[in-house]
Amino acid sequence: MLLLAAATVLANRVLPGWAYPVCGVVTAAVLIAVARFSGLRLASIGLGRRTLGRAALIGLVGTGLVGLVFAVALAVPELRTFFEDGRVGTPGIGQLLWLALLRIPLGTVLVEEVAFRGVLPALLGAGERWRWAPVLGAAALFGLWHLLPSLALVRNAAVGATMGGLPLPLISVLAMVAAAGAGIFLYWWRHWGKGVLAPALLHCATNSGGLLVAWWVLSHP
Repeated sequence: MLLLAAATVLANRVLPGWAYPVCGVVTAAVLIAVARFSGLRLASIGLGRRTLGRAALIGLVGTGLVGLVFAVALAVPELRTFFEDGRVGTPGIGQLLWLALLRIPLGTVLVEEVAFRGVLPALLGAGERWRWAPVLGAAALFGLWHLLPSLALVRNAAVGATMGGLPLPLISVLAMVAAAGAGIFLYWWRHWGKGVLAPALLHCATNSGGLLVAWWVLSHP
């Protein structure tokens, strides 16, 4: 946990933007090394080769479902508000591709899936069967991981409209609880897909896809 705490502070408060994906890759590599040093097999942390095909297939199914949800949201004017996120800004095409194809997949998705759907549940005692204690433990830590990002949530138009009157600490707590819930779902997706590639593809589609949709909405009011 000290490694993850240091990583989130470095990534969100210290390092320049270009170093964000580098920090993610290094953190993920160290986590895998810690797991291996602790005696865990690659399969137990969701990186086994035998189930790679199944994980990819389930991940692609999730990607398709996310795309469908985004398409429906774009088609319904009332739902477009959810994508009016001030954190996106107005990046150029080059910057947008950097964010969607490198910064988010390597700096966010890679480290979060390796940590919270792979290494930490295994270290907490998760096995081939579903075990609630490791799942809930990893999900709770995933919620805490989102403490710093949650402080900027009020810049999202939908969040500001629905929770703008609430104190920022309460909004932050609610966001972390929501992240913990998402962590449970993503671990279930990993459990179904038999590997972290399954939730990683779903996660990447949600974050990078959400960024692209938000950019489109803000650029075409």
